[in-house]
Amino acid sequence: MSAPIDWEDPFCAEGNSCFRIGTDAEGNAHIAVAGQEGEGITDSVEALRMLIRDIKAGKADHLL
Repeated sequence: MSAPIDWEDPFCAEGNSCFRIGTDAEGNAHIAVAGQEGEGITDSVEALRMLIRDIKAGKADHLL
């Protein structure tokens, strides 16, 4: 059985583009579309930290 996920409030852009980030007691990070939390992706908290740092550094700007 999976550990319960402690979800943050949704991060929303214009319209209905809302994502949620959460963590669990097993050291996992979770990202999902708000309302579809059962279908998100899971990785380590360190991987989530790196993703956020890289986005802040502009490494994903080419996707915009």
